[in-house]
Amino acid sequence: MKTLDFFRLLHLIFGRAEPDLGQIQRYGLLAVKIGQLFALRPDFLGPERCRLLARLYSHAESLPAEDARALLTVYGGPRYQDNFSSFDFSPFASASIGQVHRGQLRTGEDVAVKLVKRDCAAAFRADAARLRQIFRWAIRLYPRLRGVANPTTLLEQIERMTTRELDLRHELEGGGQLEGLWREHRARYDLSRLGFRAVYGALSNENLLVSQYLHGPTLDTLLDQGRLDYARLLELFEIHGYFLFAIGTFHGDLHPGNIVLQEGKFYFLDMAYIGHAPDRMRRGLFHFFVALSADDYSEAAGILNRMAATPLEGRRYLAFRQRFLALYADFKGKTVSEISLTRKMMQTIRMGVEAGMDFDEGMFDIIRSLMFLDGMVLRAHPKAVLLRDMRGLIASFHRFVA
Repeated sequence: MKTLDFFRLLHLIFGRAEPDLGQIQRYGLLAVKIGQLFALRPDFLGPERCRLLARLYSHAESLPAEDARALLTVYGGPRYQDNFSSFDFSPFASASIGQVHRGQLRTGEDVAVKLVKRDCAAAFRADAARLRQIFRWAIRLYPRLRGVANPTTLLEQIERMTTRELDLRHELEGGGQLEGLWREHRARYDLSRLGFRAVYGALSNENLLVSQYLHGPTLDTLLDQGRLDYARLLELFEIHGYFLFAIGTFHGDLHPGNIVLQEGKFYFLDMAYIGHAPDRMRRGLFHFFVALSADDYSEAAGILNRMAATPLEGRRYLAFRQRFLALYADFKGKTVSEISLTRKMMQTIRMGVEAGMDFDEGMFDIIRSLMFLDGMVLRAHPKAVLLRDMRGLIASFHRFVA
């Protein structure tokens, strides 16, 4: 992606016309990842535009069948196809990095085979290096970007996540980590609505991942069809909340295209990136949401301040608290369509940084996961008062947040 292409990309994302998703994909993997990032920012773009950009997560262009056939041989070797009694070279799902095909092993199991579309790692790194230079100049011209919305930090986060996605062995590793935690904690808390698909490690490598084929739809499909119950979403929030607040380790890319609902259970996909919340942060955020759900905004301001590496004191804190209370003055009882929790959280963190707070790096992972959940509610039940409805769920974690 050249410098001029980057500014054209920004025009596609922020311009008045509907974003051309095909053109964004032609600018390369980094452009797609930037588009996906802004799909999480209704505070910048508005819900409808974010919904369009969110299609970059699961509606990417796919390779022709003959190219997929060739890649399967390159990645697996000339006899790799002998493992299958059947293989559909037309994918049933396609994302920015990989596409997924249905097959059947000679032993009879129905499987999903994910393959990396092409060797795009080198081009991605080169594009990221050029963009990093642009951002350095932008920070020199507008120094406040360093503290409020540092584009270099965002680029580093995109690079870290994408680098893990490009090697499918990380997806095997991440899935095994979450499943291990699930097994460890399922006797402690009811996690029966979460399932894990079988994975065939012997048939997988950095460019291929073979796993159990799931027959259920993704939440993205259910949301598009208007068939996802709000009560079901709250069940998902409970599962994610336990991993986030009680364990501090969670799926770091939990968008609706990465969740399958089958026979009443949620199955997570694409677990290459695992989010981590340090103990101080997970405890602090838990109590922050307890205060927000109880409409105790003064207490929430104090908790957020104590989460900072160096809390504000004296007049600086009083000035921040006054701004915080003004920000949340219209929040009580509002539906997600009236006031987005995502927007409030981004404004809150931005306000804290401007006031001099410094938060741990894991904050981005947490905010990102909340953006996905908030966005799903907006699509499923725009009249929901989310934090009010989550009071009971949040309270159920009290005894597990040590």
